[in-house]
Formats: sequence, C-alpha cells, structure tokens
Amino acid sequence: MSFHFDLQDVHFAYPDSHAPVLCGVNLQLSAGERLCLNGPNGSGKSTLLQLLVGLRRPTRGTISAFGMTPSTEADFRAVRCRAGYVFQDPDDQLFSPTVREDVAFGPLNIGKSQQEAEAIVARVLDQLGLSGFENRITYKLSGGERRLVSLATVLAMDPEVLILDEPTNALDEHTTERLTQILLSLPHSMIIVSHDPVFRQAVRTREVFMQAGRVVPERTAA
Repeated sequence: MSFHFDLQDVHFAYPDSHAPVLCGVNLQLSAGERLCLNGPNGSGKSTLLQLLVGLRRPTRGTISAFGMTPSTEADFRAVRCRAGYVFQDPDDQLFSPTVREDVAFGPLNIGKSQQEAEAIVARVLDQLGLSGFENRITYKLSGGERRLVSLATVLAMDPEVLILDEPTNALDEHTTERLTQILLSLPHSMIIVSHDPVFRQAVRTREVFMQAGRVVPERTAA
C-alpha cells in the first residue's frame, strides 16, 4: 500500500534540550483519511506536523512523502506544494494587506498569471463561503474569518493533503460548526491536531493518541 506520508522510527530533539520531543514515531496517512492527533500539551503533536513539511528535520528515522524520501530544501518545497500547512495562529500565515492578495500570493509565486490567480481566488473564497471578502483588510477580520482565509491560502495551491494545527482554537461554536462542515465537504486527506473532542469526533476517520513523544494504539471512527 502506498501512503501520502509514512513515518518510520522518527525521533526529534531540540539542540538545546536534553529531553527528546519525539521518541520513535511510526505513523502513516493513506489517501482519503482524516487523521486526528490527540494528546496533552508537549506530547510532540505540532512538532510532528512541522517535520512532515520540512520546517524541522528528524534527528533519526525516515519520513516518506508521496512516495519519496525528501532530504533537501528543494525536496521539501515539492512536498509543500502537495501538503498544505495551516498554522495554529492565522497571524503566522497572513501577511498581505487584503484577502485577495493573501490568497493570490501562492498561485502567483508558482507562475500563475494574474488572471489565473484571480480565478483561483474567486473559486476558493466561494468554496469557503467568503465571496465578497476579496478587498477586506486582513487584520480587521474576526478571528474566525482570519482562520478561514488561512485555509483559503492553502486551498489556493490545490494540495492533496491538508495539515491543520488546532484549527478550532479560539473559535466560537457557530464558526467551529461552519469549519467542520467545510472540512467534511473537501476531498483532501488530512492530518489534524486538535484538543476539541467534539470536533475530532465529527471530522476524523481515524485518531491516534500521542503521549511523551510516542504514538499509542489507534482508534478508528465508528
């Protein structure tokens, strides 16, 4: 069986720390899965997400992505084109004055024409129920709106996998339900870190629990 991601005996420790963050993680993501990672703070969940797209590199073990084992920054740039990372804090993702510019940035950066980028912006914002937001000032958006725009910037790159770090953090109940329905409507495979049990139960097809840098036995959604 081929996997979008296949982690084998992955270890990670920060250079200035004696205690490892990850201690021999084995984990796979198959096509069509929405895999939720659960576990206490400090168990290595967010670090694991960063390793998947090369924001950090394992100290031991192998990470295969889309059938290859990336090792160089060029390799990981190719991975990031196929696996879109939505940061926990939208302010780490959004940097342009307007929604249109933020969502168009990625497509323009990979060589799309202005006309093509505008079409992508319109399509993705419509998909997320954000039509009419094109000229909105990004920093003036609500927290929930910024989170949806962050997702839009990733969807604009047409990835195969979505990697989401605490996507419901600080969202109210209505916006969380809206995000849940959006994610369920998407065809993408997903890896989602979340402390929200109701959200996880709604979106997951599979869940793993992390403790002290290790993955413990998995649960399959009913």
